[in-house]
Amino acid sequence: MSSWKLLFTSLTLSASTSLCAAQPGGNDAQANNPLANMTAFNMQNYYIGDVSGTDKDANQFWLRFAKPFSVDDSNWILRASLPVNTYPTPPDGGHKTGLGDVNLFASWLIDTGNPAVSFGFGPQITAPTATDNALGTEKWSAGLVNVLFNASSPKFQYGYLASWQHSFAGDGHRDDVNLGTFQPFMFYQLGGGTYLRAAPIWVYNFQNDSYSVPLGVGIGQVIKQGSTVYNFFVEPQGSVADHGPGQPRWQVFAGLNLQFN
Repeated sequence: MSSWKLLFTSLTLSASTSLCAAQPGGNDAQANNPLANMTAFNMQNYYIGDVSGTDKDANQFWLRFAKPFSVDDSNWILRASLPVNTYPTPPDGGHKTGLGDVNLFASWLIDTGNPAVSFGFGPQITAPTATDNALGTEKWSAGLVNVLFNASSPKFQYGYLASWQHSFAGDGHRDDVNLGTFQPFMFYQLGGGTYLRAAPIWVYNFQNDSYSVPLGVGIGQVIKQGSTVYNFFVEPQGSVADHGPGQPRWQVFAGLNLQFN
């Protein structure tokens, strides 16, 4: 599997779900909690201006839906993510656009004893739903996800999303998927619904020992209209360390997240 396909696989687990709940810390403090007990629909985009080893740009647009549910006395969050990928296609030098591989994960919410601290973990699965073999892995993959979000302070919230997945079925002629990601995230409230943010995804590809470590700072705005919360944000990111072809040298992460009461 091409390096940039693994790069886009890693972006399936972006934590910026913007689920705004009536929890300790206030609405602004909870506006980026990926484990909040609310239904959400998100539209997020990564524009990668320079993909290493290709001299080309790339893009990935995400549609995401999150829904809380309960099993007996356990609370869970289910999230489905579907990408629209635009990949460089060497050696012809062009691009191809279409649907990528769909990702599902369910996170079991653990009682931390502090209502301002959310902690969850659970399984994930990625299905080979790409409309073209150049736009996906052609592999079934499964693994684990672990999320922490701390909103104890109304001014500064932080946490992480860690994940790992490995292919277990699919096209035998394609490379296996064996991918780990770690996404630290920090949000600093400026007041009036405006906040500063940093939520890069650090990727390590165990299959070929390539990696990507971007960093960046962005800005967002939370607006409530009736029963819907709108969260707009943009976050430029640049690479501080990377190895191997197909890594983002710089990218812009932007989106609109909707939460429904």
